[in-house]
Amino acid sequence: MKQIYAFEKKNDYEKYQDTISRLSSGLIEYQQVIEREFALKDPPKAVVWTTEELATTVFSDIPIPAFTNKDLIYMSPDIKTWLNIFEKQLEGKDLPSIRQFYKEHTETEMLVILAHELTHHSELFLDDFEDDKEDGIWFEEGMCFYLPRKLLLNEEEFNQITDVETELYENFKDKYGDYSLEDFGSSSYDGTLSSIMFDYWRSYLAVKYLIEVRANGDVKTVFDDYHNWDHERRKVPLTKYFGLEDG
Repeated sequence: MKQIYAFEKKNDYEKYQDTISRLSSGLIEYQQVIEREFALKDPPKAVVWTTEELATTVFSDIPIPAFTNKDLIYMSPDIKTWLNIFEKQLEGKDLPSIRQFYKEHTETEMLVILAHELTHHSELFLDDFEDDKEDGIWFEEGMCFYLPRKLLLNEEEFNQITDVETELYENFKDKYGDYSLEDFGSSSYDGTLSSIMFDYWRSYLAVKYLIEVRANGDVKTVFDDYHNWDHERRKVPLTKYFGLEDG
């Protein structure tokens, strides 16, 4: 993939150059695994490195400065930006261990997010970018976090982020969890970052459960079931097909 630098000021590129280099190197290694094992056949043409402001006001109106479309991944390489995002999603709750985790692992989390965007391009997912994604969105979003974490993190780091997102889920489920997992994005009308992130936390935890508990760690078995659901014409919601909820 090409690297495109979309900054208004030359010193922005210079300021982020080292971070971009490290993230790019990590993504290349991840891409090779996804191409070999998880059907990444048509990767995006480039990563566009840019500021939070440009990512969220010029290139899109998405409130998080990391997203992808058919051809491009957009990503902010600013560590302070991401640390602020991780802090904001806590809504001022007293969660000192989570705050400390993000302070110590900000750049690692940035790499996972970047890899998340690349994972969306796997041919194993049923819907294309131009499709209206109406059902099973939670599965793709959860898998796009599970695979980067499983492949990029060591066991301790993997367990730490799982514990963090389990705790976040528990802290926010009463506020944002009064709807089905199938309705991914339903609480985002609230407009808060944590209402948006809540669906990603619980989607990741659901996919992790399917893989590690129900499928004994076999990711491809879970993908097979996902494809069988589609071949059977999606007669029931995917959550019900997997037996996760009544759906």
